[in-house]
Amino acid sequence: MTVAVPATGGSDEPIVNGEAVEVDVRPARVGSRGLALIIDIAMQLVFVLLTVIIIGIGTSVLPPGVADGAFMQAAFTIGVILVFIAYPTIAETLTNGRSIGKRAMGLRVVRVDGGPIRLRHALTRTLVGVAVEWPGLLFPPLTWAVALTTMIFSAQGRRLGDQAAGTFVIHERSPAPWGWVPSMPPQLAGWAAELDLSGLDDELALATRHYLARAGEIRQPQNGRFAHTLAQEVAEKISQTPPPGTPPWMFLSAVLAERRRRAGRRVHTTRALTQRIWPGFGRLDWAQPAVTDPTWDPAGANRPLLGVVKEEGRPL
Repeated sequence: MTVAVPATGGSDEPIVNGEAVEVDVRPARVGSRGLALIIDIAMQLVFVLLTVIIIGIGTSVLPPGVADGAFMQAAFTIGVILVFIAYPTIAETLTNGRSIGKRAMGLRVVRVDGGPIRLRHALTRTLVGVAVEWPGLLFPPLTWAVALTTMIFSAQGRRLGDQAAGTFVIHERSPAPWGWVPSMPPQLAGWAAELDLSGLDDELALATRHYLARAGEIRQPQNGRFAHTLAQEVAEKISQTPPPGTPPWMFLSAVLAERRRRAGRRVHTTRALTQRIWPGFGRLDWAQPAVTDPTWDPAGANRPLLGVVKEEGRPL
């Protein structure tokens, strides 16, 4: 599977793979790449120190007169090549584009077609970086400014080395998205507390949650059909019909909210036991039991997502 990156357009332009499916890829920008570079520079400074120590030890054991000026200049040149060219090239080649700094920041270098980089890509990026970016052996004040400007105004945040090698840097990690969490309609709380939810499987519960989260985007009459079909399937699983006059979406929201409340209570009980056995390990603040949402508003502005609230980082 390949990823085709648009040659032109803004950073928000979608990236589409070979099967014409949009791929959620975030190009890395100056901030994250700068932090990764700082970590890599720290590693290079460590290698510089080790190189100096090795050269010092080597010159001390050589016969007198061997370690002259030419020898020291050659040793210095070899050290620069090893630290600033060989190390980053080998590191990115062997790790498929993840140096130590990039690994720490969750970044990866890939080709513009989405494939993994090879030796020639890593070497090209490194050579351009050494010459005009970091450390910038050719006119550092001018080339640093040009390199930074190129990265800032590039749609994919590509620096000069990326432009020359045909690569760009992406985020491997994605932020946790906000999830839709169904809340309990107050008028159904007592009824839902007596339900037998053992027959409600995860697949049906997930399908119901997906419907509730996207019901506002589904037009009628398809919306009503989905809600009615899911309500019938859920009612068969729990062997209980909703109270007369209950809309299907409200019935589904009540069932999922009660299921989530019970799951949270089980987790809280387990963590409480862990806390007693191993104090400090249970972390009860991670598993507070869910309660009925006091902000339930039947006249809310999110019809027909009544009873669905947004919550960060808490699973169903």
